[in-house]
Amino acid sequence: MEDRWLSVDEICDYLGVKRDTVYKWINDKSMPAHRVGRLWKFKKEQVDAWVEAGGGAEQTKRHPDTE
Repeated sequence: MEDRWLSVDEICDYLGVKRDTVYKWINDKSMPAHRVGRLWKFKKEQVDAWVEAGGGAEQTKRHPDTE
């Protein structure tokens, strides 16, 4: 199995999201990413674990009447 670093475009294609979303997740949600010079690189296995742990999940706001 090939174990290589993925680019931003490759991780976007893999997750089915836009570049802006990936950058937001890196900054706001601690998405596992590594800087190599000016580029961001990703290990697929680390991103998979982060997603499975709910890393990219949206916070839902509870309505006061439902508590």
